[in-house]
Amino acid sequence: MNTLIKAVEVWLPTPDRSLLEFGGGLFGDATGFGASSRSMCFGRGEGLPGRAWFDGRPIVLKELDGSYFRRANAAREAGYTCAIAVPVFVAEQLTGVVVFFCGGGSANDGAAELWRNNARVTSDMTLVDGYYGGNAAESFEPITRDAYLPRGSGLPGMAWQRGAAVLIDDLGQAGKFVRADSAAEVGINRGLAFPCSTPSSDAYVLALLSTTQTPIAKRIECWAPDDSRHGLTRVFGFCETEGPLRSSEGGTVLAGAIGKAFASGVPVINDMAGTEPGSVGQAAEATGLHSLVALPVVNDGAVSEVVTLYF
Repeated sequence: MNTLIKAVEVWLPTPDRSLLEFGGGLFGDATGFGASSRSMCFGRGEGLPGRAWFDGRPIVLKELDGSYFRRANAAREAGYTCAIAVPVFVAEQLTGVVVFFCGGGSANDGAAELWRNNARVTSDMTLVDGYYGGNAAESFEPITRDAYLPRGSGLPGMAWQRGAAVLIDDLGQAGKFVRADSAAEVGINRGLAFPCSTPSSDAYVLALLSTTQTPIAKRIECWAPDDSRHGLTRVFGFCETEGPLRSSEGGTVLAGAIGKAFASGVPVINDMAGTEPGSVGQAAEATGLHSLVALPVVNDGAVSEVVTLYF
């Protein structure tokens, strides 16, 4: 199955916090690109992960060739045309950088958008930049670049207001996606948005938009503390095999990649999703999911939930 996100990497600070080193990756068939990544490290401000660390904010890099991206040749061979770096800050301390790769020239690709509110300039969210695959670049991107989203308005505005991840299964039917008509024209049907932590006062939200032919990932889940705060329960989910996943029906997570990401604030990759404990591993085995990335979502300086993407 072709997905919007083609590959994922995690970069982690060394113990002395002088460098970022490879902390795991999901590369599919792009074994050459994966090999080039595993041997690298980045100083603060160096390469895409280092730049996201230095700038203290997410970055959408749409031109890998001729940029500060250090693996452009390998990325070109793998078919990647866009990289999105999402640093994770807990109490203003960097815990890791997640890099998503998109591209490949598919006309059915959706979009990945980075939205920002700078309260010194406006009370709304505006687009910083985005990746728009195939048909989405023709009509959906121009409308998006002119959009202003008040707090609570649209998918990014809702994630901003709630300080939490938001999934809309059907953008056309939800009545909450302000660009629904334009999205429908290019086949965009589902959206996931989550706030990105930064040490600044600016608010950032990453929105991932899929088409029926190219889902964001094979399965999406969000896990947050249960009432006892002794475990995590599923807040929402969607699986390309099973459809919508009801909240609180995924069991309780205490360990594994999701539990570790929540407890430590460090993004975690598991390239053998079936080995996850309890219901998470069982569901992965049952639906043919091979790998996952668990991304902590931070609110008010502390981890509040974990967004998990399966491939």
